[in-house]
Amino acid sequence: MGFDPEKQSISSAGQVGDSSSGGISSVKEPLIKESHSPENYSVLAAIPPFLFPAFGALLYGYEIGATSCATISIKSPTLSGVSWYNLSPVDVGIFTSGSLYGALFGSMVAFSVADTIGRRKELILAAFLYLVGSIVASLAPVFSVLIIGRVIYGMGVGLTMHAAPMYIAETAPSQIRGRMISLKECCTVLGMVGGYGIGSLWVTVNSGWRYMYATSIPVPIIMGIGMFWLPASPRWLLLRALQGKGNVENLQEAAIKSLRRLRGPVVVDTAAEQVNEIVADLAFVVEDKEATIGEVFQGKCLKALIIAGGLVVLQQITGQPSVLYYAASILQTAGFSAATDATRISILLGVFKLVMTGVAVIVIDRLGRRPLLLGGVSGMVISLFLLGSYYLFYNTVPTVAVASLLLYVGCYQISFGPIGWLMLSEIFPLRLRGRGISIAVLVNFGTNAFVTFAFSPLKELLGAGVLFCAFGVIAVLSLFFIYFIVPETKGLTLEEIEAKCL
Repeated sequence: MGFDPEKQSISSAGQVGDSSSGGISSVKEPLIKESHSPENYSVLAAIPPFLFPAFGALLYGYEIGATSCATISIKSPTLSGVSWYNLSPVDVGIFTSGSLYGALFGSMVAFSVADTIGRRKELILAAFLYLVGSIVASLAPVFSVLIIGRVIYGMGVGLTMHAAPMYIAETAPSQIRGRMISLKECCTVLGMVGGYGIGSLWVTVNSGWRYMYATSIPVPIIMGIGMFWLPASPRWLLLRALQGKGNVENLQEAAIKSLRRLRGPVVVDTAAEQVNEIVADLAFVVEDKEATIGEVFQGKCLKALIIAGGLVVLQQITGQPSVLYYAASILQTAGFSAATDATRISILLGVFKLVMTGVAVIVIDRLGRRPLLLGGVSGMVISLFLLGSYYLFYNTVPTVAVASLLLYVGCYQISFGPIGWLMLSEIFPLRLRGRGISIAVLVNFGTNAFVTFAFSPLKELLGAGVLFCAFGVIAVLSLFFIYFIVPETKGLTLEEIEAKCL
């Protein structure tokens, strides 16, 4: 049962008051129920609040796929169309990781402004940065301008990967939240496939790398328009009401209207009751004072930061950026020397990645997070040692490299791929969610940038075989972290996760 709208109200102090008695209770009773009744929603109404944030993930994935092909195009003396094609390994590292440095900066910006402007406006800003970055990169006359465009685009990535999981998690019904956020990862993979596919079309064309980046320009325009049309997250609105940031009645009414738009006509009569039920839970788990930076590293948020930060770090240092950004280059060394051969097999990897993400979407809310993490990472361990062994012992059999990459991609996409971002979006306490997620995203892209930049020089220094075996050792250590630290959040509301798992 939720609050009776005629008897209960949100006070500006952030507590639940009884308007019939005229007083405010000074003690918060444990209002988190053992289980919530299923949330009513319309499937058609649930699509837009997922789709438009997911366009940001699509653009992130497209950048990965396109850059994998662009590294081949831009280094070609005959096809690059520029005089500065002779890039050093360090230049290639800066080029491939340029967007990640932008994502780092975007994550820092998100830490300061996300809770103030809200998830919706943050995604609108991300769409604008995507647009500007694509235009600058595609028209770059010199290498330095190309890097500037990549950094601007990356800022959009940082804001998107901070705000999109939050917006989807806070607007999706709890019974399909895992699928929705996993579908966001599916859009990232779909973008990669698109990037590989379009890259393979342009890789043999003069200045093809410019067309690879220009092709993405219409997508951020659609994303920005869509986010402008969508409502703000109702949980964000209620959080502001509980913390006294604005007119309480107006914010509560806005939350009701938002929920009606997000869930469709089936909740027209029950939206107020659902909002009051959310308020009841939030009043127990949310304090009225504004969160401070120091609180992010204390109590429940520190535990959430260890879980989410650990997952995103392990997601990167088990080799994921290297496999994605350098897939075409790895395949060239595996015997597919022609640029078109390497990029076309990259498309195969992308399609397989998409299929396995679809498998994760189907089973994630049935099997749970922990079983998929443990099983998937175990498969990654095998694939990484197999890939390392190929470079050390079996380099005359390219099918070993292809099979290893397929196994790695498949196992990653049912484990770290979707579940890392899912756990990041749902594990943080609401009052500290914006800042907590921004730190986790910052850690994610910082680690991603380091691994992406370091892969090319380390591959020359140590050799690919040793490097991939090192990733395999880290993957083994990841299994211990998952088994002992990561909780199961399947089927719980965001408020129940905060009360029971932290």
